[in-house]
Amino acid sequence: MTHPVDVHVGKKIRQRRWLTGMTQQQLAEQVGIKFQQIQKYETGANRVSASRLWDISDALDVPVSFFFEGLESDSDGASSGSVPADIMADKEALDLIRSYYAIPENQRRRLFELARVLSDVA
Repeated sequence: MTHPVDVHVGKKIRQRRWLTGMTQQQLAEQVGIKFQQIQKYETGANRVSASRLWDISDALDVPVSFFFEGLESDSDGASSGSVPADIMADKEALDLIRSYYAIPENQRRRLFELARVLSDVA
């Protein structure tokens, strides 16, 4: 039986890997394991050891604490307003974030301001 923390950590690995545009194979190669192991980590089927999580955080360029962010809200199912409790599990939201960061910074700031104005009007 999978533990909720292992599932959460796996989702965060998948989320960050996906946002950086890295494949499971590429991450596995950087960490020195087979891509099937990354698959098992991402589903929560296998636990990630502390040393392996350290290597994964280094490969994905995030602190180890990143993988535990939001853990408290997952346990109580909290959600604010119309935003889903696990927005980073939404493929459309991830596509939007990836596309947003692909835009040059000056245009990105303008797009952000436009989105803010539109959300205030809605």
